[in-house]
Amino acid sequence: MTDDDVSTRVWTVPNLISLARLLLVPVFAVLIVGHHDIWAVAVLAVSGATDWLDGVIARRFHQTSKLGQMLDPAADRLFILVTLVGLAWRDVIGWWLVALIVGRDILLACYLPALARRGYGPLPVNFIGKAATFALMYAFPLLLLAQVDGPVGTVALVIGAACAAWGVALYWWAGLLYVRGARAILRTPSTPAPGAAA
Repeated sequence: MTDDDVSTRVWTVPNLISLARLLLVPVFAVLIVGHHDIWAVAVLAVSGATDWLDGVIARRFHQTSKLGQMLDPAADRLFILVTLVGLAWRDVIGWWLVALIVGRDILLACYLPALARRGYGPLPVNFIGKAATFALMYAFPLLLLAQVDGPVGTVALVIGAACAAWGVALYWWAGLLYVRGARAILRTPSTPAPGAAA
């Protein structure tokens, strides 16, 4: 996708879907704290579905925008962070998992000021990063569902743990690719980013 394919429009369907996903974050937080697990699982499922849907609509109907390129990953990361903290607070997952995922985002954030000085915003999300987000978004409701006694909880625990392991591995893989790309940019002679003011 070239810069010409990315619009500056704000009110697009994908952007509205991403905004709706952001608005679901506090709803999920209230549900998880209140032990309303079934509704919390439903909100997570909706969030995962809309994360896939906004990307499909943006590509198919040529509604990719600069705002969307920032809003979509921001919504993903915020939802993941709140979900992690909520699940850890409920002792569904360990705090070490929170540290592992948040640590990756902190590492990437360290490159943002240097990239901004070169005229670059956050680098585009790659396919591995999206796959990691999908895996984690599937893992979280399953791990929450695993709190149910009986065979349903047992199956959910096994599948949820597997999705979480894959998600974390892919999340870090995508992060390392991001770091490699950022370092490549920072090693080149200083030139304005494509589309940036000279």
